[in-house]
Amino acid sequence: MSMFERYLTVWVAACIVVGIGLGHFVPGVAQTLGELEVAQVNLPVAGLIWLMIIPMLVKIDFAALSQVRQHWRGIGITLLVNWAVKPFSMAFLGWLFIGVLFRDWLPAEQIDSYLAGLILLAAAPCTAMVFVWSNLTKGEPHFTLSQVALNDVIMVFAFAPLVGLLLGLASITVPWDTLLLSVGLYIMVPVLLAQWIRRKLLARGGQASLDSALAVLQPLSIVALLATLVLLFAFQGEQIVRQPLVIALLAVPILIQVYFIAGLAYGLNRWSGEAHCVAAPSALIGASNFFELAVATAIVLFGLESGAALATVVGVLIEVPVMLSVVRIFNATKPWYERGLI
Repeated sequence: MSMFERYLTVWVAACIVVGIGLGHFVPGVAQTLGELEVAQVNLPVAGLIWLMIIPMLVKIDFAALSQVRQHWRGIGITLLVNWAVKPFSMAFLGWLFIGVLFRDWLPAEQIDSYLAGLILLAAAPCTAMVFVWSNLTKGEPHFTLSQVALNDVIMVFAFAPLVGLLLGLASITVPWDTLLLSVGLYIMVPVLLAQWIRRKLLARGGQASLDSALAVLQPLSIVALLATLVLLFAFQGEQIVRQPLVIALLAVPILIQVYFIAGLAYGLNRWSGEAHCVAAPSALIGASNFFELAVATAIVLFGLESGAALATVVGVLIEVPVMLSVVRIFNATKPWYERGLI
């Protein structure tokens, strides 16, 4: 894990401080950047988000889809949990905590927006960081690669309908044209562009050329994420200062979701007889999120100043420490897991 990835929570916290300070002391700068829009797309943020997402997608080798059959039980559990359980469980947890239990402590006009942000976060399974989590649990690398490739293919077709369904069930108006625009901008185009870059690099110098490029692109991706967060908190700063409990309250359903999904997938893999090196990455991909996509979509659908954007940013804030705790649990329970295999 690189220094940027290891201390991502620290960098995110620093961005909160810088963003709030920027929004409070130099509000004109943030406002000017926020007005640079074309067809509801903020141009500075769109550029930063492409820098965020594309390096993650350059890692993906879609040829790995041919290996799916080797671990069909683990793949099946991954798909079941990621697409049939996770988005719906988050919608329920969001409604329970944000819509009911915490409602009186949150700004009433932002309740629906917070719920939308949580749904967006859950509808995008992890793409890049799952390689880090898998490596820390000694996960089977070919399985990890194949499940990420398969999830990305499914995401191209399922993300928009799934988000639209869940937002509709939550009685949140779905701007379909904007949602489809978001899928095109932040899934389809980056996937195509990233695969073109990958092929060019491999053709030029093989795996060494690809690894060398990724060594430059990955830190750039994290820097772009942090710059985006500065802008987000510049717009959200005043609200956060007035209501500091908002972030803590939004974190509660996200934390419960992470441990629930990780435990469910881990247990199902053990029950099915899959090896621990498959069960760990199978559970980790669902427990973590493709937060770059969630942040991007929240901004396009609801705006930089929305509760949805803030909710997805909270997911970024807690991602690393929480996932590291899940990794520790999986490593510590490996003897127990293997005793239960048939």
